[in-house]
Amino acid sequence: MTKPNVSPIAALIALMFLLLQACTSAPPPIATGTWAQREAALRSLDHWQLQGRVNARYYDEAHTPRIRWQQTQQHYSILLWGTLNAGRTLIEGGPGQVSLEQAGEIRTANRPEELILQQLGYELPVSQLNYWIRGLPNPDEAHRLQLGEFDQVIRLEQAGWTLEYTDYRLFGDYTLPRRIDMKRNDEPISLTFIGLNWTLGDSLAQ
Repeated sequence: MTKPNVSPIAALIALMFLLLQACTSAPPPIATGTWAQREAALRSLDHWQLQGRVNARYYDEAHTPRIRWQQTQQHYSILLWGTLNAGRTLIEGGPGQVSLEQAGEIRTANRPEELILQQLGYELPVSQLNYWIRGLPNPDEAHRLQLGEFDQVIRLEQAGWTLEYTDYRLFGDYTLPRRIDMKRNDEPISLTFIGLNWTLGDSLAQ
């Protein structure tokens, strides 16, 4: 098999963000009661932007790129830049189409899994990240979660990963993660999202 021309750590970070699903209903104010109410409110959040940093470890490689991720209903744009060996990475897409631009080259696919197999040679649970980044489990797969005092997920186990949420902040009407520690259970792979700042709905710059 031909060796990928993108470094594993660059591909890992970029491709972990590819499959982004969104609901079509307008976001209601965040519920302050049970976990079921909070979960429903967060699932409806479909227009947002976050900025922060990702500490990524892939076996013996480590990098700390910056991230800007904007989601508008089913469409997304994710920019990674900073310490990646391959430099700036831009991922854009929507239902049925994904593109990845890096080092002047653009790769496209109908499904993100196709790009993962092409660049890494194995699959990663990219379908989970749109949920995980908001502090939610994927409702379609088995999971175990631990809730904190205010019905926020503080620990989540799903799809072979363990996530810990140690910092939540209020952004508009929603309490969202500022830090997420993700570790692969059976491999030395981890992603830590640090200093996440969220901009929601009408507050986004047009």
